Amino acid sequence: MSTGSSEMSEVRTGEDFDREAVKSYIEATYRKLPDLPLEVKQFSTGVSNLTYFLRCGEWEAVMRRPPNGPLPPKAHDMKRESGFLQRLHPFFPYGPEPYVMCEDVEIIGVPFYVMERKKGIVLDEEFPPDMEVTTERLQKLSYAVVDRLADLHTIDYEQAGLSSFGYPKGFINRQVQGWIKRYEKVKTDDIPYVDNVSMWLSDHVPEEIGSGVIHNDYKLNNMLLSQDLTEINAILDWEMATIGDPLFDLGGALVYWVQKDDPDSIKDSLPSITASRDGFISREEFIQRYAEKTKKDIRNITFYVALNYFKLGVALQQIYHRWKIGKTEDERFAEFHQRARHLIQQAYEVIESRQYNH
Repeated sequence: MSTGSSEMSEVRTGEDFDREAVKSYIEATYRKLPDLPLEVKQFSTGVSNLTYFLRCGEWEAVMRRPPNGPLPPKAHDMKRESGFLQRLHPFFPYGPEPYVMCEDVEIIGVPFYVMERKKGIVLDEEFPPDMEVTTERLQKLSYAVVDRLADLHTIDYEQAGLSSFGYPKGFINRQVQGWIKRYEKVKTDDIPYVDNVSMWLSDHVPEEIGSGVIHNDYKLNNMLLSQDLTEINAILDWEMATIGDPLFDLGGALVYWVQKDDPDSIKDSLPSITASRDGFISREEFIQRYAEKTKKDIRNITFYVALNYFKLGVALQQIYHRWKIGKTEDERFAEFHQRARHLIQQAYEVIESRQYNH
């Protein structure tokens, strides 16, 4: 859902839609727009839902719709995503506010929703050219990333009307067993330690300590940053958000927060700008600041970090399996098996070293 203007391009062939129909629907359900054609660009990032920039005179917005082709049940649920953000926004303004939700497939052939356009810098693989990147700026940015996660996890989700958006009871056990089953379905060549990791995770599911709003893909390149990189203007890509164990979300954020001293295998498997410069805080500092902000019991954080390395390893193995059986010909996926091995091995290393024990 990245909305950095540098990542916009003309709409790709086969992914355009009836612009007049969308404009008419917006006017009928939300507000009158200037008597001008709707300008449309497409955001080039992301491989899931299709995201567009809309402009009509001074008015700007972002539109989301599912990809073309048959979709798995419950995937790409525009109504759920829009409804989640609608309820979350008053309590957490970093999530964009939805304006219009259209379930009528007669309009453009699929459901879609339109939301506010947030602006900012997307920090992905490199810093903006000509920017002076200082240790102080990167430290401030690091603190903002932790603090916004803490803010999200301390929202009263029942008060926000989000109780129906998840099944918090048994959440972590379902994650563990679900990812183990997914691996069994897509395993190809042997991956060392996978049985050890699966067994340890199954045997060490922590006691549930409460639930909260979780983003489920919380990482730096899913954010729009201020011009000086020290503040977060918006957090994007909410399609996997749910109600669950906040420490699972923290574990995911920590796995994406790659450090300079991580093994090269991890830096290659999870490329992240956080590993490129001094100034970004360490994972240990991330954990401590989060614990201070939320007052949560983090003694089992080793489990959550290991589970997230395992989860990402399995997710990459799923993509590799599709390539291996000929469902995709994208040669980038040929080396995803190696990445999966590295991440699952890292889960094992985290378990063995207990490096995050508190």
